[in-house]
Formats: sequence, C-alpha cells, structure tokens
Amino acid sequence: MILKNGLVFTEDARFVLADVEIADGKIAQVAAPGTLDGPDAVDVSGKYVTPGFVDIHIHGSKGSDFCDAGAEHIETMSAYLGGEGVTAFCGTTMAFDEPILTNIFNIAKPYINKETGGAVLRGINMEGPFFNKAKKGAQAEKYIVDPEIEMFDRLYELSGDAIKLIDVAPELPGAVPFIERASKKCVVSIAHTTANYDQAKAAFAAGASHVTHLFNAMPPFNHRDPGVVGAASDDAAHVEMICDGYHIHPSAIRAAFRMFGPERVILISDSMRAAGMPNGVYSLGGQTVYMTDGKATLEDGTIAGSATCLAECFRRAVSFGVPLDAALRAATINPAQAVGLFDELGSITAGKRADVLVLDETLHPEKIFIGGVQTK
Repeated sequence: MILKNGLVFTEDARFVLADVEIADGKIAQVAAPGTLDGPDAVDVSGKYVTPGFVDIHIHGSKGSDFCDAGAEHIETMSAYLGGEGVTAFCGTTMAFDEPILTNIFNIAKPYINKETGGAVLRGINMEGPFFNKAKKGAQAEKYIVDPEIEMFDRLYELSGDAIKLIDVAPELPGAVPFIERASKKCVVSIAHTTANYDQAKAAFAAGASHVTHLFNAMPPFNHRDPGVVGAASDDAAHVEMICDGYHIHPSAIRAAFRMFGPERVILISDSMRAAGMPNGVYSLGGQTVYMTDGKATLEDGTIAGSATCLAECFRRAVSFGVPLDAALRAATINPAQAVGLFDELGSITAGKRADVLVLDETLHPEKIFIGGVQTK
C-alpha cells in the first residue's frame, strides 16, 4: 500500500509532504511526494498521515474493563480502540489487593503484544494500590496500602516484566526506597497524593519520572506551595493530562503545554467502561459510576475516570487551542517514548511498525492500519 502526497507526521513532530509505503507490516519507506507509485497507491492529498494513537492509561471501554475477569473484555477493548484509531495501549488497573491483581495479570499476560486485529495491549499500567487515601478519587479505599516492594516484585515477575508504569504517593512510609527499587524495572509515576514540593522532589531524585493525570488527585499548584505540579515542572520526564473537557479546564491545558513544553506532555484517556457507551450506570473498581453526556462520576459527584476515547481527547485538545503538532505528539510520540516503545512505533518512520492513520480535516480517521493491516 502506498499513501501518496499526505501530510506525514515525522519522528521530530513535524508535518512534511511525503509518500509513505506500507509493506510486510512495516513502514517500508517515506519518500518525497509524488515519487512512489503502484497498483495499490492511494492519493491522500490534504489528509494527515499519522501514527496510531498510544494510550498508556486506560481502564476500559465499550462496556468492558481491563480488570474484568475474562479475556473477552481485553478483546472488546482492543476492537473498540482500534476502530477509533488507538493502535496501542497499556491496560490500567485500579487499587486492588494482590490476589485480585494476580488474577488480572494472569488473564492479561497472554494478550501482551498479541495481534487481535485491534489495538495491541503493550503492557500494564499498575495504578494502585500505593496511594494516599486522602486523594483516592474513584479508587476503593479498602484496598489502598503503603508501598510494598515485595508485592510489586512478585506482580512484575508474574506479568512477564510487562508492567510499564507503577504509581505511588511519595509521602507514604517507605515510598522513597520503593521508588529507588521499582524505578530500575519500570517507570515510576507520582499519583493520588498529598505530597508537597519537597516530597515530590525527593521522589524524582529517587527515580520517579512521571506524573499521573496532572492536576487531578493531587494538591493544586500554588505560587508559594507549588506541590507536585511545581516539582514536576522541574524534574519530570513526562506528565499525563486527561483532555476530556471535564477533568481540566481548557485554559489549564494550554498553560500546561506552555509550562512543560510539547515534548513532556502525554494525553491519556483514563477512560472506564462507559467510553463508547450510552448514558447509564456503570462500575469502576467495584464502585458504581453514573455517566451522563460523557461525564462519569461516583454518587458523591467525584469524577470517576473519563468516558472519552484518546482519539477524542486529542481532537478536544486541538479544539481547546493546543497546536495540532503538539497535541498529536502528546498522543503518539511522547507516550511511546515514556513506556519504551518509540523504537517500534509512535511516528511515521521507515522501519517502524505500520500503525498508521489517515486523518481527514476534522481529525477523524478515514483509514486505519494496524501492523500494516488495513482495518478501515
């Protein structure tokens, strides 16, 4: 397959006019516009040729949750995400005890890097249970515990080294030595925390490099008490943001892109099973969630993850005034880099896996290729 004359998003986050050849599951070459041809060539003039979206923080979609007891739920998520243009994802857990997490990991392990025809499960984001109960959000308090490195090590081994991120509140007892050890195996992210600036700085010094859903479930940024946000601006490699329009005001989203720069922001969905579903009553981590017109909340009004796919979060970021190249970088290059996948995917580069989208002027996918196979 040859895509001719498209606006191609390269690994340095620029759009260039080019032809792209897809062959044997790979991006075979990126060439000057109008130089490649063949019987399967398609003119995509005026369209954007981009990498597939990479969602490293997603709990569920289309009525299924990564933590549900059954492989069919991973397949449901994979099919839905692939149809929206998300071609790679990290299944994200909630705060549960070790027996429940063990069951989740056992179900997920055979699907790590498995081709299902949809988005490919690339690893696990272990969100919980090492949180501060005061900032639990939609996490179940009964499962929240102080950091336990032995528990993490057992689960990491059980997963086949597939845990890509582990979350921790750095102010908890034992958090700093936990971070020092866990960061040698995967990315450590600050999350669900009351940490002040100094505590967050200590976490980054110990090896943390990431912040989970910036601004949410943490103290606010204050000019005399900058907290996690201020420490992250100094030291974090990447920070996540949920751009569904409910979790963060558009002005704060624009400000974060300016504060951190487009190379450090990652767009995530943080979506739960209500994504892609009608208004109704759902569940997340064993708690009842009410979803109305895209907003998911617990009974007390606490926002309970999002009900918005990453592809739509990307489009909303652009609608909020984030430059197109910066928003696309935050949904492709940056998440792939954060979890160590950028050598394989995340940009339109010769030799990489052909997870490729052709986006129209509304930024919706007209064509979707997953591992070189056209699915739309």
